[in-house]
Amino acid sequence: MKKYNVAILGATGAVGREMMKVLAERDFPINELRLLASERSVGKELEYRGEKIKVQLACDEAFDGMDIVLGAAQNATAKQFAPAIVKAGAVFVDNSSAFRMCDDVPLVVPEINPEDVKLNKGIISNPNCSTIITLTAINAINKISKIQTIVASTYQAVSGAGVGGPAELEAEVDALSKGEKYEPKVFAHQIAYNVIPKIGSESTEGYTTEEMKLQNESRKILHLPELKANCTCVRVPVVRSHSISCTIVTERAVSVEEAKQAIMNGNGVKLVDDLSAERYPMPLETSDQDIVFVGRIRKDLTNERGLAIWCCGDQVRKGAATNAVQIAQLLTK
Repeated sequence: MKKYNVAILGATGAVGREMMKVLAERDFPINELRLLASERSVGKELEYRGEKIKVQLACDEAFDGMDIVLGAAQNATAKQFAPAIVKAGAVFVDNSSAFRMCDDVPLVVPEINPEDVKLNKGIISNPNCSTIITLTAINAINKISKIQTIVASTYQAVSGAGVGGPAELEAEVDALSKGEKYEPKVFAHQIAYNVIPKIGSESTEGYTTEEMKLQNESRKILHLPELKANCTCVRVPVVRSHSISCTIVTERAVSVEEAKQAIMNGNGVKLVDDLSAERYPMPLETSDQDIVFVGRIRKDLTNERGLAIWCCGDQVRKGAATNAVQIAQLLTK
């Protein structure tokens, strides 16, 4: 079996470390694993399959000899190093939003559009975490009848804001339990015992950048340029796993039974839908694994071609690290 030289750009962050974990779990055929980060992390040692690997400085020369680079860094870093990665002959699987809407960069969810990987010119983008989870949940229904509209609300875990999110939630809960005050640093408001209906920066007509990603990215991934999506993104005091409530309208009416059967046979999804038995997708059950749980499937009472759906998925894994590793696996094939 051929082995590959793989680098992780942003290896010391939460997603970078999760990428290492997923590579090991999936027994990815690695010859050399190169861990790259900023100057302040150089020299740190991270463990991979029982071996300690020193973090190296991310610079143009660091990508020489690499076959695949997994990006777990911010937009600015991705843009800075993308030319050097492509010049080195590697394929850059980037988790940032820097290249997602570029016409010559495939935007891939392996369960949905794996064939788009072949269109890459050196860069492949990982979609937004909520987009990945939502589309993985509804893709099987889209195969039965094309989706025309999506109306969604996301309930996004604090870890989606980085390692500081869970730390702030824990610190606030601790302070409040002692009757003390805590000044938020990561979020604009107290997140403990609260929800914050704004993620991302202001974009257009009152929507945020995070909210517009669902429409823009879904059109590209599903190859449905006329798809319309209306999204409200909400930060909730949950540590890990995003939840999404969405109502979809399809070209023809799809029954609840059809939808359930399609999801049961779908890729990357698990049907968890038994209201009388109190079985439905929840963040606690979907964390630290790669499957998107789907449930609460009902007919939309406002549109005869609509279905209401609830889904949950681990945004650090399937919403980021695992999806990137799956793309890398497609490249090896």
